Amino acid sequence: MMAVALSLAGLFVTAFGAATILPFQSEIVFAALQLRADISVFWLVVVASIGNTLGSCVNYAMGLWVERFRGRRWFPVNDDQMARAKAWYLKWGVWSLLLSWAPLGDAITLMAGVMRTPLWLFMVMVGFAKTVRYIAFAALTAGVLSL
Repeated sequence: MMAVALSLAGLFVTAFGAATILPFQSEIVFAALQLRADISVFWLVVVASIGNTLGSCVNYAMGLWVERFRGRRWFPVNDDQMARAKAWYLKWGVWSLLLSWAPLGDAITLMAGVMRTPLWLFMVMVGFAKTVRYIAFAALTAGVLSL
């Protein structure tokens, strides 16, 4: 029982980190645990989805604060880049959060914070996207789906 709890905790931490700017990969841990087959895929999906969604909240929170740092010498985004990102988010809106699982998803979740997307809506959209991604990944790992 303790091994299962530690495995799920490790998956949670990895999924959380993978949703931030940290260089984590949750899929490796997820697949390893799924193939080991001592934890229900249901719980793997639940824990990974919650961890990954909460990790995206870190990006959202950073977005809430990003305007305070614009113009600073060490800030990596200039005014033109920020204007383009805002225009892109205004064009696609909260629907773009359905791509929060994709490689540029961190930037999308950060822009949701910058644009003050309501937190409840952010959580619904990102939580849905992350959960669907882990379900699809579990199916791929199980061989139910193939590319």
